[in-house]
Amino acid sequence: GLSVLIRVRLELRRHQRAGHTIPCIFQAVVRRQPERLALVDAGSGACWTFGQLDTYSNAVANLFHQLGFAPGDVVAVFLEGRPEFVGLWLGLAKAGVVAALLNVNLRREPLAFCLGTSGAKALIYGGEMAAAVAEVSGQLGKSLLKFCSGDLGPEGILPDTHLLDPMLKEASTNPLAQSPGKGMDDRLFYIYTSGTTGLPKAAIVVHSRYYRIAAFGHHSYSMRAADVLYDCLPLYHSAGNIMGVGQCLIYGLTVVLRKKFSASRFWDDCVKYNCTVRPRPFL
Repeated sequence: GLSVLIRVRLELRRHQRAGHTIPCIFQAVVRRQPERLALVDAGSGACWTFGQLDTYSNAVANLFHQLGFAPGDVVAVFLEGRPEFVGLWLGLAKAGVVAALLNVNLRREPLAFCLGTSGAKALIYGGEMAAAVAEVSGQLGKSLLKFCSGDLGPEGILPDTHLLDPMLKEASTNPLAQSPGKGMDDRLFYIYTSGTTGLPKAAIVVHSRYYRIAAFGHHSYSMRAADVLYDCLPLYHSAGNIMGVGQCLIYGLTVVLRKKFSASRFWDDCVKYNCTVRPRPFL
């Protein structure tokens, strides 16, 4: 109720005065508990500690900084929900680069439209999305850099695509030497409407909005640091990525990821990973 709103407002004001951003807040969490599990992929069984998520996102930040991407540039992210998804947009944010989080169900015209209107200078797509990218490759500008992350499908690597994973292994995992100079009112990433009444439209998520939504959920549900959150909602939208993953990045909870809800697997997953909280979809 009102007490939650007041608490969230006071917390946010404190971070704004300190010049913090979502990556800054995450760094404080990493320092407290580098060895605690941050993200668990229920599909593959992959487990990432906070230290590993920090290392991966630092590699992303350093790589794209080295490639010449500047604060305010946009990179589209088009892959299914897994720990790398979080590490990619978080790493881009560490470099001040804005991620455009594309709905993995987009195909053909809506996909090309979102890529074109986002102003993205690069596209990072998962190997599982290669066929969808191939369908629109002729509509993408020749200047758009393409990077593929994860296992390749039967299509193999698309023309003019760089394999991202080997590049990240060679990148520095140290924090960026220079801060991008961003604040809580700057853009963090874009999310997109479903496109049911037309082509999808971008919604801007600034750092303060991300914090406000995650914090409101955290205090409304009386979550604790020891909780384990089960997140089977899409990471390209607000419920899964902010209400869900935000508990990991801001409050240090372990978040268990499942690409989509499965009634047959839900309780088995909750028991296996000792889950205590599940975020609900909201408008």
